Amino acid sequence: MQPTILQKYGEARLPRYTSYPTAPHFSPSIDAGVYAGWLSNLPVNEPTSLYLHIPFCRAMCWYCGCHTTITARDQPIVDYLGMLRKEIRMVAAKTAQPLSVEKVHFGGGTPTIVEPADFIALVDLMRERFDFTPTAELAVEIDPRTLTIEMAGALAGAGIGRASLGVQSFDPVVQKAVNRIQSEEQTFETVTLLREYGVTRINFDLIYGLPHQTIRSCVETAQVAAAMRPDRLAVFGYAHIPSFKKHQRMIDEAALPDGVARSEQALAITDTLVAAGYRQIGLDHFALPDDDLTLAQATGKLRRNFQGYTTDDCQTLIGFGASAIGRTAHGYVQNEVPLGRYAEQIDTGCFATTKGYLLTAEDRLRADIIERLMCDLQADVAAICVRRGFDLETVLNANDQLEALERDGVLEIADGVIRLCGKHRFLVRAAAAAFDAYLTTSPRAHGKAA
Repeated sequence: MQPTILQKYGEARLPRYTSYPTAPHFSPSIDAGVYAGWLSNLPVNEPTSLYLHIPFCRAMCWYCGCHTTITARDQPIVDYLGMLRKEIRMVAAKTAQPLSVEKVHFGGGTPTIVEPADFIALVDLMRERFDFTPTAELAVEIDPRTLTIEMAGALAGAGIGRASLGVQSFDPVVQKAVNRIQSEEQTFETVTLLREYGVTRINFDLIYGLPHQTIRSCVETAQVAAAMRPDRLAVFGYAHIPSFKKHQRMIDEAALPDGVARSEQALAITDTLVAAGYRQIGLDHFALPDDDLTLAQATGKLRRNFQGYTTDDCQTLIGFGASAIGRTAHGYVQNEVPLGRYAEQIDTGCFATTKGYLLTAEDRLRADIIERLMCDLQADVAAICVRRGFDLETVLNANDQLEALERDGVLEIADGVIRLCGKHRFLVRAAAAAFDAYLTTSPRAHGKAA
């Protein structure tokens, strides 16, 4: 990749496009009443995913961009679980019949901070109120530093089949700089424990662009991680936003790598994982050749949601907990972020929806194009326009960003199909952003009414 191209596109702060439109464009006009109506109108037997947010940790990792609260006490967690159970009952009461659940994801924070018995009870409640399909997949995010034998047993007992482990970096210098000390042995022991209890599908999260990180430390971390043979790895670039996440002010900005160094680190990790037998999935995920993600990519069925790349094709996602985002065919909803305001709403019997977005026909068109670019590094815009009832010429023509990317050799356009050039796959977000009506000045698409 030429430095000029990297400087022109690679250092721009662009969305990761886990949704479109992205969360900053959600509006308070979509409130609890609107969400209740959307739930009531869900089709019978609608395939559904559930996301439960557990916003608690025992210590703050300074790089963290999640909504989480640090607590040494268990009572705030117990109180929160009470609200979560109430929200589950409220959703179950609002739908015409029990939701047909295909996917469940526990995110955080640290979901495994919950007491084992309470975790099992929470899953039991969901199984009681919703209709879990025989092939439903349950997944959980784990901090290897806090997982106990008892919790591993509880995960297995609750039917958890996939665990996503935060690793980030095995370099002790980097770990100290971000306040997350986690040895290779600790991670290996957690992986071994989970597999012994039958939680056999393992994901790792790695981060590049951290303070004091080097190409060598990135490669060494990737090699150690690959040797533990997780099924999947997600490799993210650190986003330094201390004005938004105040704990990031603890990070020494002078020790952060620049844009070129970040790209070199990402490429080094990619080369290491590919050499270890992993297939690159989209922009930043890697999977073993027989993993579902790999198969989905090969068949054009790879999807993208708030957890990144996925095989989850459910149109409906119900989010539970503070800050949780949900989705129906109508659009997006998000709960109150502050724990207190979330609890106040739920405690009074009202949904905690604080904002959302009502999708238009053009939004759906752009979302389709962006998702295919992010997943396949190419998009048949002509076919998508036909399916959505829009004019291809309006979508492609007079798009300054798209034309610049084509002129610079980042992508090619032929017969209504856009393809990222192989060496520029790391710029796929720039290509996706060319279709983001909130970021570009491209003309509005002509087609079906909203």
